[in-house]
Amino acid sequence: MKNLQELIGSMVASGVLKNPRIIDAFETIDRKYFVPEEFEEYVYVDAPLPIGNNQTISQPTTVAFMLELLNPKDGNRILDIGSGSGWTVGLLCYLTGRQGGVVGLERIDALVEMGKKNIAKFKFDSPCSIEKSGETLGKPGEKFDRILVSASADKLPEELFDQLEIGGILVIPVQNSIFRYQKISNEEIKKQEYPGFAFVPLIYKDK
Repeated sequence: MKNLQELIGSMVASGVLKNPRIIDAFETIDRKYFVPEEFEEYVYVDAPLPIGNNQTISQPTTVAFMLELLNPKDGNRILDIGSGSGWTVGLLCYLTGRQGGVVGLERIDALVEMGKKNIAKFKFDSPCSIEKSGETLGKPGEKFDRILVSASADKLPEELFDQLEIGGILVIPVQNSIFRYQKISNEEIKKQEYPGFAFVPLIYKDK
């Protein structure tokens, strides 16, 4: 891939990228601002790239696929767990508009700082931040309309459902599948599974 438009065009052509607002986000929140300089020639290659500390910036088609499943809306409050370089935080900030907001959580100090510097390159309408994650997963006691997890759990961390509003959506890799969960009510969760993915492991203190 030589440029951003070719990358986006290939994702649209393959059907992984459909939502016009998400296409706009990919065009505006350019991946080049989140990739370390030594890999800049590979920015628009559809592959994960190293960002240091044994972590990666995800493959663009995987990010597009997860954002389509997440279906972020204007005004949503979104939690992004495993924010890494800050790219998904940036994309989500663009998509939440003036009334929304995004909190990115990252456990590695150097990546917290990297992510903050990267999203500071943009002026967002919504409040967006990246924080050092605690020992427990997510932000217990708070509620979000959408939760995106960008690292793979061994098993579903069900405590995240307590942090999801009724009607909210959780998109999370568990082992080698991406799952989309919609919280219909406190008793009912709708689940969809999409196998065939690889992620860095999700590390947290199990409750």
